[in-house]
Amino acid sequence: MRSLSGEYGHLERLKSVVLRRENKEKSYEIEETVALSNSLAVKFAGVDTPEKARLLSGAEFIIARCDAAPLKAGEFYVEDLRSLEVFCAGEKVGDILDVVEGGGGSLVEIRLLNGERRFAPFRNEFFGVIDVERNTAELLHEWILA
Repeated sequence: MRSLSGEYGHLERLKSVVLRRENKEKSYEIEETVALSNSLAVKFAGVDTPEKARLLSGAEFIIARCDAAPLKAGEFYVEDLRSLEVFCAGEKVGDILDVVEGGGGSLVEIRLLNGERRFAPFRNEFFGVIDVERNTAELLHEWILA
C-alpha cells in the first residue's frame, strides 16, 4: 500500500483495517506488515494467494482517527476540510465539497451559493484561517472563484 501522506510508521502498528473498493467495505485482520522503500506490504488474514490479493488492488484503507498519522502545524485531514463553510471578507461564498490532488498541489472543490462548483488551490496565498472546530475556511481572494 502507498500512504497519501508519505508516512508509514503509524500504519505498521495497525492490527486491522477496513478496505473500501467499488463502494463496498470489508474489515480485514492484519497478520504482518513489511516496510518497503516507498510503500508498505501488508499480509491480511485469509488472503493467502496472489489471486486473492489482486482482488484487493486499488482498495482504499479506512482507519480510525486515533490510528492516523499525527498532523503538523498547518496540516489537515481531507475529511476535516470537507463541508467547511467558505467565507470571503466575512460573507459566506460556499462550502468545500472535496479536496483533490492537482499537478501543483491540492485543490479544494467549492460549491458556491448559486450551486456552481469551482476549484481553488489550497495554498496560503488563497486561504487564511482554517478553523475545523468552527467549520470555517477563510478565502482571501474571491476572484479565484470566477
